[in-house]
Amino acid sequence: MFNPLPETIGDLPNISGQEDQVAAVVTGAAAKPLFAARGGLDIGQVRAAAAIALHQHQPLIPAGGHDLQSAALISNLQYMMENQGIGDNYNAPAFVWCYRRMGEFIPQLVGEGKSPRVMLEYSGTLLHGLRKMGEHHVIDALKTITCNPDYNWTTEWLGMPWGHAVAPSTPEQDFRLHVRAFQHHFAAIFGWEALERVRGFSPSEMALPNHPDLAYSFVKTLVDCGFQWVLIQEHTVQQVSNGGNLERPHLPHRLVCTNSKGETASIIAIIKTQGSDTKLVAQMQPWYEAQGLQRVELAGHSIPPLVTQIADGENGGVMMNEFPGKFMEVARNSSHTDVPMMNASEYLEHLFGLGLKETDFPAVAPLFHDRIWARMRPGDGPEVLAKVIAELKQEDGRFHMEGGSWTSNLSWVQGYDNVLGPMEEASALFYEKVLKPGISTDSPHYRNALFHLMASQTSCFRYWGQGQWTDYGREICRRVQEIIRHAS
Repeated sequence: MFNPLPETIGDLPNISGQEDQVAAVVTGAAAKPLFAARGGLDIGQVRAAAAIALHQHQPLIPAGGHDLQSAALISNLQYMMENQGIGDNYNAPAFVWCYRRMGEFIPQLVGEGKSPRVMLEYSGTLLHGLRKMGEHHVIDALKTITCNPDYNWTTEWLGMPWGHAVAPSTPEQDFRLHVRAFQHHFAAIFGWEALERVRGFSPSEMALPNHPDLAYSFVKTLVDCGFQWVLIQEHTVQQVSNGGNLERPHLPHRLVCTNSKGETASIIAIIKTQGSDTKLVAQMQPWYEAQGLQRVELAGHSIPPLVTQIADGENGGVMMNEFPGKFMEVARNSSHTDVPMMNASEYLEHLFGLGLKETDFPAVAPLFHDRIWARMRPGDGPEVLAKVIAELKQEDGRFHMEGGSWTSNLSWVQGYDNVLGPMEEASALFYEKVLKPGISTDSPHYRNALFHLMASQTSCFRYWGQGQWTDYGREICRRVQEIIRHAS
């Protein structure tokens, strides 16, 4: 294994410079069984299982001062903590507790002889912000369940874009940089061995590109970066076999994406079923749903279904107040039963141990791909694809190529030209002046420009609507351009 990475370099998180080492670690870990044996479950005795994932994120914002153009880039959590009299900022201390608490719950439950499970997804901006705020106890608690072999079999980390960028509206080359930067930063915080266990990927806002060329690039990026599976929202995909809705959403699927050039990429998809996310996870609904399920047949094997949900780990009263007690109760009641909690990579390892292969999982594709390929052939090229998409949009107002996410009525593109324009300009300048000339990823200039570029692409600068949040996004984009031009 390689030497440990420093977590920070100067004032910046360690997000670049050792990409070859990161690639070697995740590629070398691909065939290793890392979860199943440690979990102590007999898959033959499992009737059904439940998996939960907690999504945790805070953006970086130019709010460390009164003047927008000179204000320090700080965590939104720090701003909340320092301004608790504004709006719901009084929740800041509770949020800090939410980011830490799994590091306490897991050791307590394991100490009781129980078998808890949780999947965690923390953005790079949150992890960096916690460090800059001096909330080191949060990272220490997370290190306990991530690195200590007494507990790390219970806790699976998911990869994500470092700056919480939504894939459908993030330039392809930038999205790949986010994915690698997260792996890089994660290894710097938790170590190389912990990075080996990051097998699954959680797209920000559950946003899946459905434009064929973007969807292919999205899957290709994940595969190239060593991920084994991706978490997908049920209503954002359709079955390849018949174009219909998923018939067995509690089984693994295979996300298959073909682009206009005829290239195909695929990755295992774990399906998050529809529903009110925070309420379902806070009340541990996946386990209660699993209680009513039985083993099913797949490719000649009898396997247990897996009910999977993800939710914000801190937002809302149900997550702040109801989740702790319910998680502890279900972890205790499910342990050593025929309906246990399981993590997705552990589940897949067990299925592969039974003899199943990735090709045995039913194929799915992003929405509307069937309608596109009914009018053109893969390989006809991007110009024909653009013409077909324009025709389909003209014929059906419901047809769109903006991707799908956790909510079907939210566009990540429409109405946000005033922030997407600066994002695209910053991205284009980064490509022309930083990527294209081949500036070393270990140089301070590269790291500083990348840090600001990724911070500017956080989904919050669109999701929270026009006004202050779009002003934040535009200002960080301005800083990206200033940094690049100053160093050119």
